[in-house]
Amino acid sequence: MKTYGFGIIGCGMISDFHSAAIAELEGGKLVAVSSRNEENAKRVADRYNVDSYSDYNEMLKRPDLDVVSICTPSGAHRDPAVAAAKAGKHVIVEKPLEITLDRCDDIIQACDESDVRLCAIFNSRFTEGSQLVKKTIESGRFGVLTLGDAYIKWFRTQEYYDSGGWRGTWALDGGGALMNQSIHAIDLLQYFMGPVKAVQAFTDTMTHERIEVEDVAVAALRFENGALGVIEGTTTVYPGLLKKLEISGNKGTVTLEDEDIIRWEFDPDLPEDAEIREQFAETRSGGGGAADPRAISHENHRLQMQNFIDAIENGTPHLVDGREGRKAVEIILAIYKSSQEGRRVELPL
Repeated sequence: MKTYGFGIIGCGMISDFHSAAIAELEGGKLVAVSSRNEENAKRVADRYNVDSYSDYNEMLKRPDLDVVSICTPSGAHRDPAVAAAKAGKHVIVEKPLEITLDRCDDIIQACDESDVRLCAIFNSRFTEGSQLVKKTIESGRFGVLTLGDAYIKWFRTQEYYDSGGWRGTWALDGGGALMNQSIHAIDLLQYFMGPVKAVQAFTDTMTHERIEVEDVAVAALRFENGALGVIEGTTTVYPGLLKKLEISGNKGTVTLEDEDIIRWEFDPDLPEDAEIREQFAETRSGGGGAADPRAISHENHRLQMQNFIDAIENGTPHLVDGREGRKAVEIILAIYKSSQEGRRVELPL
C-alpha cells in the first residue's frame, strides 16, 4: 500500500481528532496543515513536525498531498473542499458536509468533476455495535420495523458557545443542538431505518444566551418504510446523558447507548443473542462527549479514514460518500423548516 499524504485545512478543536487519527493510519501520513489562525496552525504543525500554511491554496500545490481533511467551521466547508477537489486531492469533510443542500451539492459536484473521492465524517457508523445492528436489520430479524428513535440529551455550557465566534450562529454553525451535536445520531438513525418521508417538529432556545440557534429540539418522523420515530436533541440537559438510539420491530428491539448495545431482545432468542448481550455487558465504553466535546475518542475517525484510504487504494466503494453525508443535513433542515413554519414537512426538500 502506498503512503497517502494528508493535509488539514482548519486547525481548531476538531483538527486534533483528525490529526491524531491520521497519525495512526496504515498507509497515511500528515504532511501539512493550514489555518488563517497562524498560532493554531503552528500548534498542530509543531506537534507532528509538519509544514504549516496560512493560505490553503499554497498548501494544495504540494505534490506529496493526496488527501485533504476539511476542519473549518461547518458553514465554511464548501470553498476549501471545492478548492481541494479542483487541485486533484481526495477530500474528507468533518460533519456536517455543509449547512445547506446547495453547498453540499457544490462539494459533491466538484469531486465528481475532478474524479476524486469525497468522504463525509459520520464515524458512528463504524462501531462494532452499529455494524451489528445494521446487519441484523438487513437480515430481517426485527420483523416489521415500527419505531426508530434517537435521544441526544447533552450538556454544553455557555462558555462552550462563547469559546468561538462561529458557535451558535446560523451563518457558520448552521444550527444548534441538531446540526452540531445530534447529527451523528440522526445519520445513524436514517442509516438503520432508511429514508425519512416526513417530519413535524418543535425547536427552541431555552437556557443559553448569545446564541441564535436552538438548544432544544423534538421531531416526530415518518420513514419511507412506514415506521415512525422521534428525535430529541438538546444541549441543556445536565449533566449530559449518553446518546441513545432505539430500533424496534414486532420481532425485536435493540438499544444502543453511545457505542454500546444495552438491550438486544429478539423472538426467537438465538444462542448468539446471549453471547452478544454478554460481550457488550463486559466491554462498556462509558461513552464520551455528553458534557465535554474533548472527551470523545478519535478512534472512530481513524476507522472511517482507514476505510476511505483502503477504498481508494483498492478501487472499492467507501462507506460514507458525499451523497450519504448529505442525508442527515436534509433531515435537519426539514426539521428546522417544520418548526419555523409550524407544519409537517415532506422530504425530499
